[in-house]
Amino acid sequence: MKNKCEICPRKCGVERCTTPGFCNETEKLRISKIIEHFCWEEPCLSNEKGVLAIFFSGCNLKCDYCQNIEISRGGVGKLYSIEEFTHLLKEKQKNHCAIDLITPTHFSKTLCEVFEQFNKEIPVIWNSNAYETTETIKEISKFVDIFLPDFKYSSNLLSQKFSSCKDYVDYALPAITEMCKQKTDIFDAQGLMKQGVIIRHLVLPNHVENSLEVLDLIKQNFPNRMLSLMSQFTPNGNSCLDRKITPIEYKLVLTHLEKLGITNGFVQDFESANSCFVPNFKN
Repeated sequence: MKNKCEICPRKCGVERCTTPGFCNETEKLRISKIIEHFCWEEPCLSNEKGVLAIFFSGCNLKCDYCQNIEISRGGVGKLYSIEEFTHLLKEKQKNHCAIDLITPTHFSKTLCEVFEQFNKEIPVIWNSNAYETTETIKEISKFVDIFLPDFKYSSNLLSQKFSSCKDYVDYALPAITEMCKQKTDIFDAQGLMKQGVIIRHLVLPNHVENSLEVLDLIKQNFPNRMLSLMSQFTPNGNSCLDRKITPIEYKLVLTHLEKLGITNGFVQDFESANSCFVPNFKN
């Protein structure tokens, strides 16, 4: 039983040493894209030097509107052994201000092995969808410095509709709670985050109410944590969410943000909804 995968809330029970799980990946690291000096994360993370952005293949959610849908369904990219990935990190880390692990949840067991033998000199960012167990968060906290979860939904009905996930809120809320328990916010003299939590939320078209309720949950549960509100939704042609958000939709969310008195964090420019911000995974 111990080889059956229970890393994420799916608990698909697949022996991923040889067979892909729900995430459509085995335990062996598959990387779809590595972008050096990536400067599109929040300013306190990337700064001018940028992060080493590592996009993993596969995902434990199935968001039909995913902007990285080319890779999130799995099986795309180059396979790395633990030794190969460790060497890559050693070689690249000195040129960046952080290591940005993007959609890494389903590889958490293997990544723990990597960082057991890797002497990191810069912060490690866990850039995830928050559909994670508290047990996994506790385990990865041994090497993760900054948690960057996306709090997507306030309703399990919505998560089922768009992400084939009937219990998103039931897991995301405790997972982010555990992240906050594990890491206090620490910044250096230049304002770069060295440790902490930033909670992201992407506003979806036709679903302003979801965003208002997510902001309510963040205010109630994480009043002192940084929020990053994002307007960058870009249609991928695979979802009924087939348009960008409107200025009125975003203004309604911003008005509620102001009403709640949430001022600690970042608000994305409305113009950020542009396909040029979606990485080209074919090169």
